[in-house]
Amino acid sequence: MIDGQPGVSVEGFTAEVGESFASYDPANGTVVGTYPVHSAAEVGAAVRQARAAQETWAELGFDERKRVLLAWRSSLVKRRTELSDLVHAENGKPKADAMIEAIVALQHIDWAAKHARKVLGPCRVPSGLFMVNQSARLEYRPLGVIGILGPWDFPLFGPVGTAAYALAGGNAVVLKHSEYTPGIGEWLAASFGRVAGDDRLFQTVTGADTTGEALCRSGVDKISFTGSLPTARKVLAACAETLTPVLVDAGASDVLVVDEDADLAAAADAAVWGSMNNAGQVCISVERAYVHERVYDAFVEQVVAITGTLKAGAGQPIGPITMPEQVEVVREHIADALERGGKALTGGLDGLGDRYIQPTILVDVPEDALVVRAETFGPVLVVTKVADMDEALAKSNATGFGLGGAVFARARGVELARRLRSGMTSVNSVVAYAGVPALPYGGVGNSGFGRIHGPDGLREWTAAKAITRQRFTNPVRTTTFTRRPLDNRLLVAAARILYGRV
Repeated sequence: MIDGQPGVSVEGFTAEVGESFASYDPANGTVVGTYPVHSAAEVGAAVRQARAAQETWAELGFDERKRVLLAWRSSLVKRRTELSDLVHAENGKPKADAMIEAIVALQHIDWAAKHARKVLGPCRVPSGLFMVNQSARLEYRPLGVIGILGPWDFPLFGPVGTAAYALAGGNAVVLKHSEYTPGIGEWLAASFGRVAGDDRLFQTVTGADTTGEALCRSGVDKISFTGSLPTARKVLAACAETLTPVLVDAGASDVLVVDEDADLAAAADAAVWGSMNNAGQVCISVERAYVHERVYDAFVEQVVAITGTLKAGAGQPIGPITMPEQVEVVREHIADALERGGKALTGGLDGLGDRYIQPTILVDVPEDALVVRAETFGPVLVVTKVADMDEALAKSNATGFGLGGAVFARARGVELARRLRSGMTSVNSVVAYAGVPALPYGGVGNSGFGRIHGPDGLREWTAAKAITRQRFTNPVRTTTFTRRPLDNRLLVAAARILYGRV
């Protein structure tokens, strides 16, 4: 199983290959759309069509691909309300948050289109003294067809963060979006196809575990996966059969560290938004806060005050839980924390409904609790008192995860950020790195490997191509059986001069 479920199971309905399934509005259970469960043969056909179109797309060059991508960006701007309404309906997040996600996605399309040539285009590199007769050249060639296993938590930002960069580098894309947000995937692909004049370059296939497995085994040149750590292991196992490389974003239990000199009002506001935004259903959500003992009480007081102004529900700042079974995961984590001596200052078990979870602040939770050690993926924040920042960082880095993080401090912010074991850290803000297209996005440890966004995100979907061209015959013979004793003496003498001194 790739998506962690037998078949497609949503709202109690299960569909197998050849049948159809529905996506639902998580706020009320109404059907948003109905989609086929694509078989391995259908997935393979989509990949072959993408490969047939990719070669011509690559040959267009950077300037023409830039023109198409910028036209796609502009078309999405014009249809932003339609797009954000679909995200609201299928994912459940408030419309204002859906609009912000759409705008951030547009920003990444723009950056990828405008920077692909500079990052990936041919360039000269120094040859070095021993190879002075050679002209050395480096360029990045597209891999071919990129398969994306997309996330439902950020159904625009997630797949666009791969697709735009892969397309800018000359690849074609086949997206298997989450079974909870298939309509968004189809919408994105169709919008690109209209602008590009070719609906083979960005395709979608729909389904769950069987369709995802089929994409992993379809012969794509690389897979981009965003999801949970258990599912990441299944994806890696499937891709290992064909040595298909994989980029993995496997979630986290991200932290916010608060030093004694921090701006507490700003830190408390960031902690609440970072943990409760999208009902906590963000791979870079703030799930834990470690706060210096000298400011702990004041910080907790402010966090509780802010949280008290929030409510989960229809028309409220906090939307529904997108995946119904996630409610039970959150329930298990909260119950475990309370059984171990933790206290709920807001929310708690009484705040769990069938579709909505009220924002929950937990304190006095031991470090071996599930809510600390695992990804909760709900509107829950654990606040823990620490004696100093050394203790804060030791506890922050102890879970094995390492995706994002945040530090609030005046004097030592950057220093502490560098010591936090994560792929990304914001100082005196939360998740700011995700909105900077030039920065790479990705984690370390159990949070995965590989990078999207920025120059690294462009190179991720390419292969480095090295080319040398001999300009003249090297007077010192090296790569020939006619090499003379004099040549060896000259090489040794040059090496001693160049590299023999400290």
